[in-house]
Amino acid sequence: MPKVSVIVPVYQVEAYIADTIGSILGQTLTDFEVLLVDDGGQDRSIEICHSFTDPRIKIISQANRGLAGARNTGIRQAQGDYLAFLDGDDLWLSEKLAHHVAHLDANHHVGISFSYSAFIDQDGQPLGIYQTPQLTDIDPVQVICRNPISNGSTPVIRRQVLSDIGFPATIGDEIETWYFDETFRQSEDIECWLRIALTTSWQIAGLGEVLTLYRVNTGGLSANIENQLAAWERVITKTRSYAPDFIGKWESLARAYQLRYLARRAVRMRVGKTAVDLIKRAFQSDARILWQEPKRTLLTLAAAYFVKTLPESIYLWLENQAMTMTGTTPKKRLHQKPKDIRNSTVVQNNDSLDNKD
Repeated sequence: MPKVSVIVPVYQVEAYIADTIGSILGQTLTDFEVLLVDDGGQDRSIEICHSFTDPRIKIISQANRGLAGARNTGIRQAQGDYLAFLDGDDLWLSEKLAHHVAHLDANHHVGISFSYSAFIDQDGQPLGIYQTPQLTDIDPVQVICRNPISNGSTPVIRRQVLSDIGFPATIGDEIETWYFDETFRQSEDIECWLRIALTTSWQIAGLGEVLTLYRVNTGGLSANIENQLAAWERVITKTRSYAPDFIGKWESLARAYQLRYLARRAVRMRVGKTAVDLIKRAFQSDARILWQEPKRTLLTLAAAYFVKTLPESIYLWLENQAMTMTGTTPKKRLHQKPKDIRNSTVVQNNDSLDNKD
């Protein structure tokens, strides 16, 4: 049996899937299988997948069920002791699996191992934006407020963890085991991580190195933000059904952090009016974010108003000056190849998952 099962949902990623598969096959640890789950896309993605002849690759086809459904199919087929997830447009650095396997082998109480991530654009160029979350002492409050796992291409998970949280679901005349909740088309990650944190004793811990390259999709931002927020609210509703005291205590603060995260995302995409509205709603939800993290919160507020009121050229100049003062200019970052990102100074901690859906 392989040590690791790598599960890759494949849906409308013909521009990226070859590089994604290549980043798996280029791992320094070689004891793995690759489960490419064809989720019913209409482009050439699966044709490209079939061009790879490595015997460790298995292609599984199904009607479209979404990201959660594709992952669940992969989990049910997986043979490995550890399960790793990689979205079909993201990339791994070559030591990714080796470092996570060593981490899990050495720490039997850790159920989920994750890493820092670097953001890349649609051409694979680094954006100089990093996800650098808290790595240890992660409790359910950290998960709901900050989502330290950050995105769905960072975690490597023990098989037993997923067995512990699986639940039956009826599909037609059949009963399946779900691990990710397929009724979610967004926020399926945070719903799963929070369920693990609240209902099991497994620890979540990270590695302080960039091992995942997360591709940012800028399309349809405004609608995407509202969809993300609605999905996040569904997570709160579901979690309240089995952990009402926890949600009652932390809901307002968690919502404030989520709204601030979405405001920062709107700032990055230059949607000033939306950014201002979101940061205002964050304060209304729970003002504690102001004194818990005053610098980050006030910078978000200022950036939102700058994007809304200043000409783009002036805002970009101010942004460049700020990044120059911290030694992290976008120009410098863009001259680096993705493989060199691991040696860069990590400069930014994101509030939550930057969902591509």
